[in-house]
Amino acid sequence: MAHRTLMRWRKQSGPPSARQVVRFLRRCLDSGVRIELDGLGTFEKRDSGEYHFEAFTQPRIFIAYVEEDLDAAYQLYSQLQEHGCNPWLDRQKLLPGQNWPRSIERAIDMSDYFVAIFSTRSVCKRGQFQSELRYALDCATRQPLDRSFLLPVRLEPCEIPTRIAKATQYVDLFPDWDDGIRRLLETIRQRP
Repeated sequence: MAHRTLMRWRKQSGPPSARQVVRFLRRCLDSGVRIELDGLGTFEKRDSGEYHFEAFTQPRIFIAYVEEDLDAAYQLYSQLQEHGCNPWLDRQKLLPGQNWPRSIERAIDMSDYFVAIFSTRSVCKRGQFQSELRYALDCATRQPLDRSFLLPVRLEPCEIPTRIAKATQYVDLFPDWDDGIRRLLETIRQRP
């Protein structure tokens, strides 16, 4: 049903109206489909017949890394999930065919925290990590001054970029990974 409706919309001139979208969503809900609004929450129809929206309350955490640190990024992703967070890692969240640069910017915008994984590899490598870091720094300027957004973590002894090191405390995930995770979670749990 959903696919046929979308095909009809594509054949029409212009995008569907808000009323058409609402009718489509209601039909989906009535047929038992649970609808997730990315990063916001889910709609579903209860047995009582009422429509119910449940907002996501877990802290949303974007994880930025370089390819060479992917194993550590996966480990961090898993541990954040285990501790009740909603981490975002491109390898876990991006779908085939998605416009990945725009999806990444949107995920950063919607995040409560941006965790940047620093290592000797990431600080000197050009590419997507640096781009994500610059975008996150821009997003941080829109946060209240007393709120943490950028959470730098180090995998090993390395230099944090001066612009970040001057204003933001980092946490080391070495030599004791578990202690570093505990400190990171302390910050995340302090947010009102």
